[in-house]
Amino acid sequence: MIEMNVNGTVHRLDVEDDTPLLWVLREQLGLTGTKYGCGVAQCGACTVLVDGEAMRSCSLPAEAAAGRTITTIEAIEDHPVGRRVVEAWVEAQAPQCGYCQSGQVMAATALLAATPKPTPEEVGAAMTNICRCGTYNAIARAIGLAAERA
Repeated sequence: MIEMNVNGTVHRLDVEDDTPLLWVLREQLGLTGTKYGCGVAQCGACTVLVDGEAMRSCSLPAEAAAGRTITTIEAIEDHPVGRRVVEAWVEAQAPQCGYCQSGQVMAATALLAATPKPTPEEVGAAMTNICRCGTYNAIARAIGLAAERA
């Protein structure tokens, strides 16, 4: 049994220790906002917050998430920075197809929680998620809007 706090609720789960957190979230808990993209922690579609840090859930074993606090896109608006990020995302019309956006929002939330007024270089270094539609300028604009409201 593995115990983890997901979006404010403690769950006791009977899963294999090496099951990726992504599949625990999607299949065991029904939280499908976190997306599968590449399976090798490169694209960032599966990004969640683990103890406030952006992490790729497709490569994080459930055992490594045990006892930690996980926040997914479903609860990001309960996070004060996350709410600002979502509002800025809507205002900047950041998404195009939207598939990567939950991971992008999670990464931006972690960035702004750690660095409320990031420089463009800090944004570029922190936002390593891939957007196949190429909405990077809109994403950067949304991050800037959220930072202005800090």
